[in-house]
Amino acid sequence: MTELTAQHPGDLPNLDLQLFDAPTCEKLNEQAAPTHKPRILLLYGSTRERSFSRLLTQEAARILELMGAETIIFDPCGLPLPDDAPVEHPKVQQLRELVLWSEGQVWCSPERHGAMSAVFKAQIDWIPLALGAVRPSQGKTLAVMQVCGGSQSFNALNQMRVLGRWMRMVTIPNQSSVPKAFLEFDENDRMKPSSYYDRVVDVMEELMKFTLLLRGRDAYLLDRYSERKESAEALSKRVNQRSI
Repeated sequence: MTELTAQHPGDLPNLDLQLFDAPTCEKLNEQAAPTHKPRILLLYGSTRERSFSRLLTQEAARILELMGAETIIFDPCGLPLPDDAPVEHPKVQQLRELVLWSEGQVWCSPERHGAMSAVFKAQIDWIPLALGAVRPSQGKTLAVMQVCGGSQSFNALNQMRVLGRWMRMVTIPNQSSVPKAFLEFDENDRMKPSSYYDRVVDVMEELMKFTLLLRGRDAYLLDRYSERKESAEALSKRVNQRSI
C-alpha cells in the first residue's frame, strides 16, 4: 500500500492554485445566517379529495410551524403535465416562485405501482435545473416522506432521494414511510398517535436543524473550484480578445 505524505503544491501540477480554496471552519463561520423564519415549501403527490399524502404533508407543516418555520403547501390541482402547457402557465409560475422562495422542502408522495405518483413527478419536472443563471433548487435542504396503501415500502422514498441529488439538494438522512395510511388518520383528518407520527416529528426536527445550519451559507458551500476555473477562463477570453 502506498502511503500518502503531505502534499506540496508542486505535486499537483493540474491544479490552479490561484483558484484553489481549502475549506475551513473559520471560513464557514464567517457566513452570516439570516434572522427570518426558515422558509419551507411542502409538495405532495395526489389530487384525491381525501389525499393521505396531503394529510401527512399538512401534519408535517403544523410541526414545522411549531418549530418556528414559515411554511407553504403547494396545491398541485390544475398543474398541467410537463410540456403540455407554456411555462407562463399560472400554476407553473407559482411553483417556480415558491421553489426560489424556499430554503428547505418536504416532498411527500403516495407509492403507486412501486413508484412515486405522476402528480408528484410532474411537479419536479416543472422545476428546471437552471432559471437563467440561478439554480432554483441547489443547496436547499430536503426531507422525503411517502404514504402506502398496503405494507410499508421505501420505493418512492428511494426515487425521491435520487431526484433530490439530481436537483443538487441536501437531502437529510431521516425519512418517513407510513404504511396503510388509511388507518393512520382520524375522522378529523388528523394523524393518530403512533410510532409513525413520532417518526414524522423526528424528520421535521432534523430538517429544521439542517436548514438552520445551511441557510445563509449557500454562497460559500456551493462555490466550486471547477466553476471558478470556468468563470476565470471565460473572463480571460473576453478580456484578451483582439477584436469585438
